[in-house]
Amino acid sequence: MSRIDYSVWDHIEVSDDEDDTHPNIDTPSLFRWRHQARVERMDEFQKKGEEINKGLTECRRKLSEAQKKVQELTISATDDAKAELSKAQAEEKKLRKEEREMEKKMEDHNREEKKMPWNVDTLSRDGFSKSIVNVKAESNEETEEEKEQKHKTFVEKNEKQIKHFGMLRRWDDSQKYLSDNPDLVCEETANYLVIMCIDLEVEEKHALMEQVAHQTIVMQFILELAKSLKVDPRGCFRQFFAKIKTADQQYQDAFNDELESFKDRVRGRAKIRIEKAMKEYEEEERQKRLGPGGLDPVEVYESLPLEMQKCFDEKDIQMLQDVISKMDPTEAKTHMKRCIDSGLWVPNSKTDDGDEKEEDATYEEVKQEQEETKKE
Repeated sequence: MSRIDYSVWDHIEVSDDEDDTHPNIDTPSLFRWRHQARVERMDEFQKKGEEINKGLTECRRKLSEAQKKVQELTISATDDAKAELSKAQAEEKKLRKEEREMEKKMEDHNREEKKMPWNVDTLSRDGFSKSIVNVKAESNEETEEEKEQKHKTFVEKNEKQIKHFGMLRRWDDSQKYLSDNPDLVCEETANYLVIMCIDLEVEEKHALMEQVAHQTIVMQFILELAKSLKVDPRGCFRQFFAKIKTADQQYQDAFNDELESFKDRVRGRAKIRIEKAMKEYEEEERQKRLGPGGLDPVEVYESLPLEMQKCFDEKDIQMLQDVISKMDPTEAKTHMKRCIDSGLWVPNSKTDDGDEKEEDATYEEVKQEQEETKKE
């Protein structure tokens, strides 16, 4: 079965051959791209610090050697030593300058590290409180069919409770509701909330979408925290709420960052779904209006010369006959054949001797009507 994978797309995507409300949606992948990017940034930042520290150590080693060389040359009384001394002193001065620059880089790096916002990764580092229920997370991989059936069964049993949780606004209310309904703390709830957000945005219920989106991020933060701590998410949701309610502005900003990114992707996915629905509707309408020959009358009409379009606009057969008489016979036959196949022109009689004879019959029919009109 297909699944959403935001690390590839665009990110809320469902394959075109499945309905958006299909239950088999891998919601963690919706946030994994952000988590992965954050981890990569942290690794890159750490690597940068290590490189600065390595460069500083190397600079100090060279400086120490240069200082030792200056001392030796200062003591020496040879002419060669005096010639080398000025060169060694210049090198020492250069290395001192490099050392100061490297020290400043190291200070800037350490200062930047202290300003880095908290997130689910830093929250799960040693130093924070442990989970009350220290249960090792399951590692068995489920098949797509098992995930689909599990989601379907869970939603049938808990749909009302999930919707209620999605509408809560206060941290305390959310924590209490999950305490009363701990089984809701799972990926199935997050899956359902994602779909609910997209549905609300498609229905242009923007305020409700933003409310449910907030609760979706709450659930996802809890799940990511549980994964980092390798515990059952039902055992660490209190830890999340304790942290988010007492967090400083940096941690709150990190949460809001995740929320705004998610809402943007919901809007993008809703837009794609609406565009897809419009295309399907337009195609259905096009199929309905196809003529007996399988051509679209709108497309055929737009391909006609302006003079012929005017004939159909005014429904004037005489005008059509006059236009046909002035056209090249081959071109006239082609246009009339397309008009018949699209249903724009319904001849009084047809032959059964093939398409070519039908074209001739149609063209001759119009010519004949024109001649009869002239005789009258």
